[in-house]
Amino acid sequence: MAVVKANEEDVKLLARLLRAEAEGEGEQGMLMVGNVGINRVRSDCLDFKKLRNIRDMVFQSPGGYEATQKGYFYQRARDKEIRLARRVINGERIHPASYALWFFRPTGGCPGTWYNQRNTGRYKAHCFFSPTGENCPGVYRTY
Repeated sequence: MAVVKANEEDVKLLARLLRAEAEGEGEQGMLMVGNVGINRVRSDCLDFKKLRNIRDMVFQSPGGYEATQKGYFYQRARDKEIRLARRVINGERIHPASYALWFFRPTGGCPGTWYNQRNTGRYKAHCFFSPTGENCPGVYRTY
């Protein structure tokens, strides 16, 4: 059962984002990027207030994704990414991105915090950061 509303165009849009942001990180990395996106839609807090759907999240500006803001969001969604997008839309969570709202690729190690959000771990090149429950309880809601 979907944890956010999504039609086929939304699924393909999220799949394109997974590919653009994390294709080089494999399926696990793309699932984690998907977790971050779905968490942003569900959270309604901090930088992500008023994101009501996948389209709002993918094209959020400022504060959104480099892929959509820096011009490398042009490849179509393939079957693999579409399947991965459906998995996160249906609520699959992958640690360390389970409750993360941010990720980035540092040149060195992951900092302990990033914009006052705690580091929840690293997967390959990306570090993931989650808000506290008191700052953003919506991201920790169960399905």
